[in-house]
Amino acid sequence: MLDLIFAALIVYGIHLGLPSTMALLSGQVNFDFLAGPRDVTPELSVAVQRAKRATANLGESLPIFLALAILAIVMGKQAGEAAAIWLALRLVYTPIYIMGVAHIRTLVWLGSIVCLIMMALALV
Repeated sequence: MLDLIFAALIVYGIHLGLPSTMALLSGQVNFDFLAGPRDVTPELSVAVQRAKRATANLGESLPIFLALAILAIVMGKQAGEAAAIWLALRLVYTPIYIMGVAHIRTLVWLGSIVCLIMMALALV
């Protein structure tokens, strides 16, 4: 389970830099903007805005995942399979969201929520 926790944290770290990296590589911002106070934000593409929202979405479910994973370790419960599927679904979610695949994105998100519920039920 620890490997999944570390992997989830790495994924989140990558997510945090993804919107800025996308904006930089596409020329929407420059390095001076990224290194500065960002008082004025330039118009960002739809893809960069989606990447920001995908990152925020991961940030909303990550604390729940981490709490459940740590509880599973402490309590000696088996929730590794649901945790692994949650992580895999979160990895699929972001590119689908950035590409704008609406209904599939929602199903992937829903699957990740079901995994969190399965992790919680494993603790009972």
